[in-house]
Amino acid sequence: MAKPNAGKEKPKKVEEKPKKTVVDENLRYIVRILNTDLVGKQQVHMALTGIKGVGRRCAKVFTDKAGVDPFATLGLLPDSEIDKLKKVIEEDATKVLPVWMVNRRGDIETGTDIHVMAMDLNMTLREDLDLMKKMRSYKGIRHERGLRVRGQRTRSSGRTGAIVGVSRKKEGTPAAAPAATKE
Repeated sequence: MAKPNAGKEKPKKVEEKPKKTVVDENLRYIVRILNTDLVGKQQVHMALTGIKGVGRRCAKVFTDKAGVDPFATLGLLPDSEIDKLKKVIEEDATKVLPVWMVNRRGDIETGTDIHVMAMDLNMTLREDLDLMKKMRSYKGIRHERGLRVRGQRTRSSGRTGAIVGVSRKKEGTPAAAPAATKE
């Protein structure tokens, strides 16, 4: 009886190709835009999402407006293109972004539509919360107490603290003696 693999060659072992590890001496590992350190190894549109307040859509709009390839590596861009990108992002973003895309419509202080990014976003959020607490709005009070703000249920979820559930008496402890009555 013949073997099923008789007469056939043994399969050759497939050699693994070494991964590309191109080290370019021109690569900047950190690029600084809006006082934020961005990863230079990433593509431009993904690296820009490292700035707080800039998502994928905003990053795409910024790269299109600056005329920069969104799929290029950020650390390999020449200084002129990085400067163009900085200029587009750091100047008034409401000129670049459509109105429906800005993150702060009808600002309380100015009444205009603005797009807040980076550390300004943290500061603006803190100021808004302080204002709500100061004027004693419902949301402000909920924020003060550390409770859910947006109408979620709190009966079964969102519990904090060490004790959860019902604690029972231990069996070895004596019950409290009834108070003696005078007669």
